[in-house]
Order: sequence, then C-alpha cells, then structure tokens
Amino acid sequence: MKKIYLGLSIAALTLALTACGGGKEAANNTTAPAAAPATTASAEKPADEANKAETRTIKYLDKEYTVPSKTERIVIVGSMESMEDSLVLNVNPVGAISVGGKFPEMFAPITGQATSIGEKIQPNLETILSLKPDVILGSSKFPPEMAEKLNKIAPTFPVSHISTNWEANLQLLGELTGKQAEAEKALNEYKSGIEAAKAKLGDSVKDTKVLVIRLRQGNIGIYPEKVFFNPALYADLGLTAPEEVKAAKAQEMISMEKFSQINPDYLFIQFSPDENKDKPNALEDLQNNPIWKSVNAVKNGKVYVNVVDPLAQGGTAWSKTQFLKAAVEKLSAK
Repeated sequence: MKKIYLGLSIAALTLALTACGGGKEAANNTTAPAAAPATTASAEKPADEANKAETRTIKYLDKEYTVPSKTERIVIVGSMESMEDSLVLNVNPVGAISVGGKFPEMFAPITGQATSIGEKIQPNLETILSLKPDVILGSSKFPPEMAEKLNKIAPTFPVSHISTNWEANLQLLGELTGKQAEAEKALNEYKSGIEAAKAKLGDSVKDTKVLVIRLRQGNIGIYPEKVFFNPALYADLGLTAPEEVKAAKAQEMISMEKFSQINPDYLFIQFSPDENKDKPNALEDLQNNPIWKSVNAVKNGKVYVNVVDPLAQGGTAWSKTQFLKAAVEKLSAK
C-alpha cells in the first residue's frame, strides 16, 4: 500500500546526527572518491524526494521494513556480507566500505563509482548523509545507537552476519535492486554445484579430517561447525567436522599443541596481512615450527593458503561458491 514518506531536510538531519554524537565516529577516507557535500533541502522537493514519497514493504528475517518504492541509491555500511552479495548480483552501491583507506581489489567490479563511507566499524555519518541513500545496508553487529543514527538518514537493514542467513541476505539485495531472478539463479547454481561436488569426491575423503583455520595476530583460530567456511565443508559437502570444531561455541584461538592434536589431513588457511600487522611473519613462523611440521596435512603437502581472498567472509553466496570450487579441486587432487 502506498504511504506518505515524511523526510527531514538534510540540514535538520545533520543537526540531529551531531546531537547523537555521530561526529565522534567519522573516519574520512582519502584514497577512495570524495563524497559530495551535504546541501540544504530547497522549498520544493527534488525528483529524488518525490520518488521517496511512495513506499513499499520488504520482509527480511521475519521483520517488515518500509522503504521507498525505488531503492536505487544503496549505501553499504558495516556489512561485508552485502559487499560480497553485490559482487554476485553486480550491484554498484553509491557508498561502500573501505579497508585500510581504500577499496579492496576483490571489490573492484562494484566500487568503480562508489564513495568510501569509511571503515567497517568506523562509518562516516556525514559522508553517508551526503550520499542521500534510499536505503542503507548495515550490520547486525552494530550496537543499537549506531542503528538509530543510520535509520535517521535512511531505512536501514541490519544485514545478518550469521552464515546460515546467507540465502536471505542475497534475496534481500535482489529484492531491493529488482534482481530477484539473478539471486535465485545464483542460489540454485550453488546447490547444483554441491551435488556435482559430492559426485566428484565420492567416498575419497569420507574418513579424512578437513580443517579451516584463520590466522589473526599470529594466533590459530578455528570456528564452530556453522560459522565461516565450515558450513560448506560439513553441512554442504557432508564431511565430518573434527570434535574440536563441534565443541567450539565461537571463534576460538587454539595452541599449537591443540592444533597438532586435531592433526588434519587437509588444511585450508586464511591469512590476511591486515589481520596480522603486529606479526607480519606469522605464517612463515608457523611453517617453521617443528610441531606444525608433524601434522599430517603438512607432511603430505595438503596445506592450502588463501584459496579464496583472505577478506572473504565465508558465509555468503560469493564466499561459498568460490570456496566450494577451490576446496573440491584440492580435495580431489591425487
């Protein structure tokens, strides 16, 4: 049902955000394109304001959200999941997340015309406001006060960071951009890929231990069975998760001794220099550790580093598709 959308003027909204303390969280980016300055709304509503007068309702994870009938200006704030979904659906947001002051190379296909809105956990509210978004794709990790500030700018979705919500996340972006068919095609292709992968692997890895770890600040991190890339291995491909993975309640840093007890037959390592700035040689140090060298995967040459981009979130359509291809290739190699 069409509803009347009552918008605040940009000038008034800027004052409201300042009162909320938004300025404290500004983190300007100098590498990505600069944002256009905010302007004061004129007495007559411009065309984009008129478009926002009509609304529609979108249901996402059992909650309804009212958004403009046309959601062409999308800003992604804090949700790397939405950045990856944009790759899948070829969506070009007007505002996107930068990492270390620039857009990562993996997002080059969608950020050519985008303005940086700051880092993942340090969004620049003034820049977001100046972009005049129709809708904002935020993160479910945001505290309530940040969600409140973003909602004052535009309708904001708390896009889930939980891996099991990957399909709903992609479908949300598809509905916002009119690319529902493309979203369903991507989902179906992944599911078809799973069946093909199972047929290719057969029982060849049935009794083997396959493990994914992430190095952060030089520490070995494992994840629960339904987090990061694990669902692709254990739920989708049907491999058996190590007991230590089954017991993990959240990301868990483990000792070298505990890692050696897991003793994986195949090991996938995600290593990003951005997550190991204080220990840039962390991977090399591990590889030179005698205990590390005693593990089956290391001894048999079954260790694979960054088979997908180390910034990949793991639980998205893009991550799962890329990882599935790479993992099956490695697991089926003789």
